[in-house]
Amino acid sequence: MKKITLRLLLSLLLLFPGFSLLAQKRLVKVIYIGDSITFGAGLDDAATQAPPAKASAYLKAQRGIDSVEFSNQGHSGYTTVDFSPGGVSFNAAEKAVNSFSAKPGILIFSIMLGTNDSAIKGTHGAPVSHEAYYKNMKSIVDKLLNDFPQCKVVINLPLWYSPNTYNGAQYLQEGLDRLQSYFTPIKNLVNSYQNHQVFLGDTLAFTYFKTNYLTRLQHENGRQGTFYLHPNKDGAADLGAFWGKAIYGVIGKR
Repeated sequence: MKKITLRLLLSLLLLFPGFSLLAQKRLVKVIYIGDSITFGAGLDDAATQAPPAKASAYLKAQRGIDSVEFSNQGHSGYTTVDFSPGGVSFNAAEKAVNSFSAKPGILIFSIMLGTNDSAIKGTHGAPVSHEAYYKNMKSIVDKLLNDFPQCKVVINLPLWYSPNTYNGAQYLQEGLDRLQSYFTPIKNLVNSYQNHQVFLGDTLAFTYFKTNYLTRLQHENGRQGTFYLHPNKDGAADLGAFWGKAIYGVIGKR
């Protein structure tokens, strides 16, 4: 009887690769790299309400996940230039791995950058062309893979913002157009690896926030009137769910 049960188990593992994830729960460790949207700017309690906290809560509730540890490495106003390998912010993101427990688990870097790269002026390196964006993102990903050979990298498309966005930096329609020019470079970058470590993450949130900006983005006062850029409490929870689903989708992939 025991032999039959063992054979059945082995058969399931061979027929359904994802079965191993469900049969054995695992620890997931996530570093979220991004800008003010990742940080949770404008929220009452970014530590619990920001997208990384919500994405991690989503993951923890999923089948096959035992526990989730995460670090929010979002910084207001930051671009891909600010996260260049060797810089203070990139080094801080890598050092955050040391804050995790010593328990074995899967390490994931979830990245969403591009909002501040797209600015006309007012942020570091802006405006960043789509060619430079590709080069900058590649240098970030290459360094992460080199320093953490077993990690997975998930790259999410950046979010929509209103074409009158103009706060400390100037974005406007030109910036929004440039932001969307990053979508193809992101997809091309992911496809260039073919190593089962770099994945395209969320692609749905851009349209979601474009459609629901009045109820899911903060109403902020700018130099060209009320603009919409940062998720509010409900929007941050929704964005966290988008990220969480994307991460969960790649956890079991080899």
